[in-house]
Amino acid sequence: MNAKDHLPALLIVDDDPLIGESLSWALSDSFDIRVCQRRSEAMSLLKGGEFTPALALIDLGLPPVPHLPDEGFKLVGDLLGWSESIRILVLSGQNEESNARRARALGAADLVPKPCDPAHLKKLLRDALSGASVPAPLDFGAKGLIGDSLPMRKLKSQIDLYANSRFPALIEGESGSGKERVAALLHHLSPRAALPFLALNCAAISANLVEPTLFGYAKGAFTGAANAKSGYFEDAGEGTLFLDEIGELPLDLQPKLLRVLENGDFQRVGETQSRRSAARIVAATNRDLRAEVKAGRFRADLYHRLSVFTLAVPALRELGDDKLRLFDHYHLEAAERSGTRPCSLSPGARELMLSYPFPGNVRELRNVVIRLTAKYAGYEVSRTELAAELEDPEAGVAIVATAGAAAEPSVIGAEFSLSAALARHELQYIDLAIEQAKGNMSQAARLLGISRSTLYSRLEALRPGAMRQDGIENRG
Repeated sequence: MNAKDHLPALLIVDDDPLIGESLSWALSDSFDIRVCQRRSEAMSLLKGGEFTPALALIDLGLPPVPHLPDEGFKLVGDLLGWSESIRILVLSGQNEESNARRARALGAADLVPKPCDPAHLKKLLRDALSGASVPAPLDFGAKGLIGDSLPMRKLKSQIDLYANSRFPALIEGESGSGKERVAALLHHLSPRAALPFLALNCAAISANLVEPTLFGYAKGAFTGAANAKSGYFEDAGEGTLFLDEIGELPLDLQPKLLRVLENGDFQRVGETQSRRSAARIVAATNRDLRAEVKAGRFRADLYHRLSVFTLAVPALRELGDDKLRLFDHYHLEAAERSGTRPCSLSPGARELMLSYPFPGNVRELRNVVIRLTAKYAGYEVSRTELAAELEDPEAGVAIVATAGAAAEPSVIGAEFSLSAALARHELQYIDLAIEQAKGNMSQAARLLGISRSTLYSRLEALRPGAMRQDGIENRG
């Protein structure tokens, strides 16, 4: 057996042979190392199947353009496409914060500027291997995207690919899925990051106010226009203008938006003078705009102009374990803001979190976390306590009920008793309600939709003597 067989495998990619050799020598006692100098060389090695690294330490500046980070960013995407579990640290002399943000957005664990102390680098690599080092949320005023699932990795790659472009982008996704956050990332990972990022929800303002809000107006243009005012296109300058719910844009205003997209020209309401906009337009919708075009409610030419780049934000139900990552992020954030201790989820609650479909997406999850933090600060939240906070109580109760239902026989045998089976299920619901109400029988009865006296009668019938044995009659 090779002496290095028991060591974790580490891929180093750096175009400087001296750096590659130095790192290989400094880390050889802790890792089984292969060194490559180009992205193509690294991927050929991995596709050969003889070397399967758990870790990668890569330079951003790689041939054929070593003075730019583009090849390094592509390698991050290639590595994660090869293996979702590989942990990547980016080692680079190009330590601008924008590069760090983009590397993390693509899925890298961290960015380590050159030079780096070998002992510190070993610790970072070991932490990444153990899972202690996770992609940090991007802090640019609003937190960045959190998640390591395949749909999230795909979305992050699209964001990185489209961020530098000046062309419009269309973000599609369900309500509450985080479309504005994606738009903010497109802006903050772009060369426009230091310029304004303005957001307008087209569904949140009256239809007759959309045009003056977007384009501005001249003094006296309409009743109440006592002074001239610039609109969002002017105020955005050369930054980014995010138009949320673009499907709600009035049909008669759509040609004016199309004109701005095509040549940058627009006019304030009440003016004949043309003005120019250099802002990048990012739009979002929870509608199927292709269907809206067919129905005649949205212009086909505007749709095609907006959707030069299209990004699909996945629904929360598609993200698997990312639900738990989001819970961990939001409950720590909520506890910090409220000055309380964070709560935690029991194993049953975590199971429920993973199975619940979250029709309100991330927005619903965040609201649930805020309520849990307020009610159970410093405590472990049970499955039934979590179910009580879900937006769809029936879905929550139904999922809770599966815990007991799973133990029921799947085939009706010769000794099957319908009365006994129904009684077991009824008692299960009663026990769940009492647990959720923490022994308060009045509250448990309300949860079940029956009177307290009926609850006592049913419990006594299903479990004779339980009222006296448990002292429940004194707890309501």
